[in-house]
Amino acid sequence: MNAYQEKWIEVLNNANIKDWKIKPVDDDILVDLPESSHVPTIMENLPDVIATLALDMNLPTERLKFILRHAGEKHEYILNPTDQDLNTGKK
Repeated sequence: MNAYQEKWIEVLNNANIKDWKIKPVDDDILVDLPESSHVPTIMENLPDVIATLALDMNLPTERLKFILRHAGEKHEYILNPTDQDLNTGKK
């Protein structure tokens, strides 16, 4: 686990988001959402929530993927995407 990932896990845990289970997976962060979650609303608001929480960061930024898992589905949000992330649709 890298320092940036570790700090994000700490920040997310300190945010006390009810029933989110947060853990590292490789260089990413996996968040298991509770059954009662409304995933479209979470995904719509996630960029704003991450931006607000990022104010507490005092480390150099790195690419970090948040994987939100709910009811067998996975949704991803990439913070500080690389050129490769941004060009996935191009050939």
